[in-house]
This record gives sequence, C-alpha cells and structure tokens, in this order.
Amino acid sequence: VQLVESGGGSAQAGGSLTLSCAATGVTSNLYCIAWFRQAAGKEREGVARFPYTGGRTYYADSVTGRFTMSRDSTKDTMILQMNSLKPDDTAMYFCATAPFRTCLADRPVPQDYNVWGQGTQVTVS
Repeated sequence: VQLVESGGGSAQAGGSLTLSCAATGVTSNLYCIAWFRQAAGKEREGVARFPYTGGRTYYADSVTGRFTMSRDSTKDTMILQMNSLKPDDTAMYFCATAPFRTCLADRPVPQDYNVWGQGTQVTVS
C-alpha cells in the first residue's frame, strides 16, 4: 500500500481546508486508516481514524465537531474535511494505515501504523 496526501496549504482562522489521502496497491479492505498531525516541536498525534471499509470514526477531542473523516470508495481516497480552523491546527498532516485490529484501540497511536504518506503542511493564521 502506498499513500499520498494532498490538499494542504494556508488558511485563515475560521476557514476550511480539505485534505485527501490517495491509497494505491490496496489488496484487502482489512485496514485501519488514520490521520495524524505533527506540529513543530511536538509529538505526532492522532486526529481521526476509521476502518477502511467504514464504521465508527474516532476523533481527537481537539477536532471533534470541526473535522470530518470520510472515504471516497470510487477513488480509494480518504478525505479529511477541516472546518473552523484554528492556529493550533497548524501542523504537518499525515495519513497512515495499520492492520484492521488497530482500530479497536482507544485512540490512534503512531507506533501502531506501518504505512505512512509523505505528509502535507497545513498553516492557519
């Protein structure tokens, strides 16, 4: 599996951005997929997560009500719609996959994910 993120950029506080994560080489639907972000000088944190085929979505408290994770099944693309952006959302955003069972964890942990995209920068001012 290979992952390629796109859609990052700059936005003003209160604005919106849409990130995409295109997956190629998917041979099974048995994946857990997540969005992470890492701000300068901070640890990587899980933002949102769901099973590749759909199901219960996890959101970090800091983005609940503002971010929505979805999947365009026709394109094998995961979407992270980010609304009401805040300066604290400034970070490099990554999508990542892990075995399906990883979605059973309470929250996404970077060490559990074995395939990562290259990341896309989001800057909110």
